[in-house]
Amino acid sequence: MLLVIVLQSSQLLYCREVVLQDKKLLVAFDKNTGALSRMINKTTGWVIERRAGLAMSFRLFVPLPDRRYNFVLGQDQKAASVEKISDHEIQIEWKNLKSEYSGVLPIALTATITLNDGALTFDASLENNSSLTVETIDYPYFGDFNPPSKNTSMSARTMWYGNLGSDEIFPRFSNEKGYWGDFYPTKTFDSFRSLFCLIQSPKEGLYVEMKDPTQPYYLQYTFEQHPADFSSITNLVPHEDKIPGKPLSGKSSDSEIPVHLEFRACHFIYAHPNTATRLAPVVMECYKGDWHSGVDLYKAWRATWYKAPYTPGWIKDVNSWQQLQINSPEQDYRVKYTELIKYGEECAKNGVKAIQLVGWNKGGQDGGDPMQDTDPGLGTTQELKEAIAKIQALGVKMILFGKLNWADKTTEEYKTEFYKYACTDPYGIPYEQGGYSYYTPVQLAGINNHRRAVMDFLDPDYRNAATKEFEKLLDLSASGWLFDENCHHGPVKYSFATDHDYTAPGFIYKGDLPMADQLRAAADKKDGRDFLFAGEGFQDWLRQDYSASYFRINENSTPVDRYIDPQAPMVIAVTGFDDREMINFCLLDRYIIEYEPYNFKGEITAYPLTLAYGKKVDELRRKYKEYLWDADFQDTKGADVNADGKIRYSVFVTKSGKRAVVVANLEEKKLVTAKVEIPKHGKLVVVSQEDQNEHATTGTVKIPALSAAVIIEK
Repeated sequence: MLLVIVLQSSQLLYCREVVLQDKKLLVAFDKNTGALSRMINKTTGWVIERRAGLAMSFRLFVPLPDRRYNFVLGQDQKAASVEKISDHEIQIEWKNLKSEYSGVLPIALTATITLNDGALTFDASLENNSSLTVETIDYPYFGDFNPPSKNTSMSARTMWYGNLGSDEIFPRFSNEKGYWGDFYPTKTFDSFRSLFCLIQSPKEGLYVEMKDPTQPYYLQYTFEQHPADFSSITNLVPHEDKIPGKPLSGKSSDSEIPVHLEFRACHFIYAHPNTATRLAPVVMECYKGDWHSGVDLYKAWRATWYKAPYTPGWIKDVNSWQQLQINSPEQDYRVKYTELIKYGEECAKNGVKAIQLVGWNKGGQDGGDPMQDTDPGLGTTQELKEAIAKIQALGVKMILFGKLNWADKTTEEYKTEFYKYACTDPYGIPYEQGGYSYYTPVQLAGINNHRRAVMDFLDPDYRNAATKEFEKLLDLSASGWLFDENCHHGPVKYSFATDHDYTAPGFIYKGDLPMADQLRAAADKKDGRDFLFAGEGFQDWLRQDYSASYFRINENSTPVDRYIDPQAPMVIAVTGFDDREMINFCLLDRYIIEYEPYNFKGEITAYPLTLAYGKKVDELRRKYKEYLWDADFQDTKGADVNADGKIRYSVFVTKSGKRAVVVANLEEKKLVTAKVEIPKHGKLVVVSQEDQNEHATTGTVKIPALSAAVIIEK
């Protein structure tokens, strides 16, 4: 009898649904509300959206003149239509939407959901005929997002600063936003850092993508755990479907409340009254395996729009850099322009191919921006220009460090000129980035830091002003520049300045590519295409203008940028006085070594142990360039390595299909034995930094502490 009741209930439920499915995925929507009621990965059985009673459709945030807190909740709406318009397409319309505090609004939302070979695309458009601004839309919206099982973990993984981060969402869910700032534990991940979010369990995952690399607006991947975790100490999520308690609204007399995870894509569209807005498509696709399989989906999409920049030939070869700071906002004037030549000679002697010069401009590092004038405390402009020419004549490239996204508020130039281009908040107050502290007790305490306004890259007038400053840098005839902090704009996501040359508010990251295009055109006009464009930790789509990136890593960093772009020049800071571990990571992940003794304030010979080991690694990479430099990086795909100690390994595949496996021993004092297994391999040899001659091997090798070995298929 119970089985009959369950089957009848299921049949009634499914009769209320409109379903899309193919061999890989099933997704269903409620006929009355348009809510997403079920989603199942048919290849693995993962029930992603499970309980129809928790299904959600969308949410709008529509502030009122006298009350900002005013939502349009999808659960309060009935869909005007839910139609299956083809075997792989559903269209849903919602009209005349009821808001929480302003009645019915003349707003319509139309969504088209398409399923093609397991790829689910949500296309939506908004028609706002009200007198209010629709600031955000949450769509698509999962009301009951489930892990593959209650016994497995689940994490959100997104890109940022050369790394694929991992943030647990099950079985633990910590509150990212602070208990004072939300009703339920909440985590968000930003599209201006990562165009995709992987929802990853150990053996499978869901890939979610904002399908517009031009970044037309800001989107957040948002997770919200209801009603909360069991313990504020452990952050463990209840495993039961319901737990004792009352709903937050207090309108129900139920003694139990459902446990569920909401997941939604929040579009910050700022749709003005009487406008129509099309949302960026959101694509979802299930995959088997770990993060590599999820990122492979991004790589496939990226190949349809990515255009590689011109890259100077010298940086394509094995090379290393030094970073050198010569002045700070506290005016230490450590290295005069005329003294730079000795650093160039030292680099030339030790085979270092480039110097990234920091603090050369007036005000020192993080002072005086965005101006690119030379500093009289360091010497004359001509002296710097001559020093650059002499050093480059030695075969050492000079790369000038610069910043154009801030304006130092302590300068007269800010007060008379650059203030006009500052980003402002919704209340008309200029945003501020707090600056950084250097050396002295007063600055290290944060007392006299140079506070900085955030410049508006969307404003063409500022882009022109920034280009004029950049041309001062070009006049010094260096081989390139590194745009520090071009990966972010401090606290700013939107500028609400009404006197800039576009309709406010403007998503500030949308200006990054136009700014880069304009600067690159200025460099090409003056010095030809061999001027190197480099930047710090920038997002993947900016690599279309910046051909080299610089960032810092640690032992837990996931080399996602290298996996996406196996040949892109990437420069990594090496600061330790016997920094074998970091140099081994450079070998593992094909990173360029940047020597930074005394936190980039000393001579490279100041740490002879690090320098000597780095030179051995680069010598090995030159000798086996086919396998360790020109080959495609596969991370750990294509080989298995087992060892009796802590190790890390990576796989390279040559143009002819031969493989090389780099194994680094991370043990500080222990020799490890590692067994490398490569499917259907040919003859194997082993080489290392210490012994670069080839020795036959079966794949089992002994590796000294803090060293590495390379198993090569001949």
